[in-house]
Amino acid sequence: MTVTTDPHRPGFVDLTQRHLSGVFAPQRDEVDVADLPVTGEIPADLCGSYLRNGPNPRFDPIGSFVFPLDGDGMVHRISLENGKASYTNRFVRTPMLELEEQRGEAIWSGITDGYTPPASVVGEELAGTTRALPDINIVRHGGRLMAMAEADRPYRLDPRDLATLGTEDCDGAMLVGSTAHPKVDPRTGEMVLFNYTFEAPFLTWSVVAADGTALRPPTPIDGLGAPVMIHDMALTQKYVVLFVCPLIFDLAAAMTGGSLLSWRPDDGTRIALIPRDGGLVRWIQTEPFWVWHFANAFDNPDGTITVDYVEWNYPGGFAATSAPNTSGLTRAVCNPNTETISRSRVSGRIDLEFPRVDDRLLTLDHHRVATVGTSDSDTGGRDSLWFYDFDKDTETFWEPGVVIGEPIYIPGSGHDYWGAIGTDPEDMTSRFYILGAENPTDGPIATVDLPIRVPSGLHGAWLTSDNAESS
Repeated sequence: MTVTTDPHRPGFVDLTQRHLSGVFAPQRDEVDVADLPVTGEIPADLCGSYLRNGPNPRFDPIGSFVFPLDGDGMVHRISLENGKASYTNRFVRTPMLELEEQRGEAIWSGITDGYTPPASVVGEELAGTTRALPDINIVRHGGRLMAMAEADRPYRLDPRDLATLGTEDCDGAMLVGSTAHPKVDPRTGEMVLFNYTFEAPFLTWSVVAADGTALRPPTPIDGLGAPVMIHDMALTQKYVVLFVCPLIFDLAAAMTGGSLLSWRPDDGTRIALIPRDGGLVRWIQTEPFWVWHFANAFDNPDGTITVDYVEWNYPGGFAATSAPNTSGLTRAVCNPNTETISRSRVSGRIDLEFPRVDDRLLTLDHHRVATVGTSDSDTGGRDSLWFYDFDKDTETFWEPGVVIGEPIYIPGSGHDYWGAIGTDPEDMTSRFYILGAENPTDGPIATVDLPIRVPSGLHGAWLTSDNAESS
């Protein structure tokens, strides 16, 4: 495809987009490096791998580039064993990426451009398709390692070498697609997910049993009159919790050159409380706000539900408003009986994202949440980890002086830890930091120098040695 300077035509390349440069610039190399340099000492009780997926265009994109939804998936793996560290990264090889590699250039445009290549360009099988985007998260469940997409089927990877094995539907539970953020109940081993579509019923939910079989097929969630974007979910032992914020897919506007997504605050935000036993869905109506990511949720003895998440006043980039867009760690209490909600900010920070807890406590009271935020220094991105303790009502932070990524809780056999990848915006080197879970503000116990820069964003998972590389 010919490159053009007209931003309204396929072929336009905008490499000034900030998420295509600096710490976000795509990485085109695939490497395997063992025995990485370490400052400090990797704890002897750590044995496993941290895997992180993220949007990484194989070639300079044509048309628009909407971070973090556009791009090809690249999975990075940092393995720790016997005090040593190794690194491997691989593209998630979709049919689109493989054809573009054969041609040596991008063929598919960004998701908001509305362009799909014809058969004369890509052949009959791929004609009219959009780019597959398994580039947001990485999930291990039921013997499957999966690169997760937004509202589409994931791609299964070989856990030994991260080779792409093809699309995965989890025994039919993901037949119509999946969220990028399914939740695994550590008590039952069940993986619960939802998926949104452009056509009625617009929203479904499914369950995959611990052994990988479909426990509940895609089940419609009634109550929606239009397609909506929902990025993440929360799970308790009794409920699937979906915050349906008023970000609506407007296909008619997109067909006439308008925005694919429309922010409609007059609609307000609705919370769907879906009983996991298949009971009646309860809906709660409240004022408009936006949520990208949840920390966790749990049931209370009085029948209410506590939900911790990062709340934005609107989705930046998708709302035509000049109002400041701020975020904060928020605790909501939902009452399914009275269909009411109360919300309170639990952090004074106004630029937080990527909340994480100890995944072993999903669906349970978790006490501690870690997030990424911005300090007063000027690193050009989120540069600090913030730790909130609900029991102590304290908030502390660690500022490494680099752009830092989503934290991950790492359980060891003797102690627990937090981990995160950070990139120095000056020399563009990346490192993996290991912090003690009890006192993370003391700084890293160990810092692993990575052989190549890891682009900033998005989501990852810690796999212990008993499930990190077994099939």
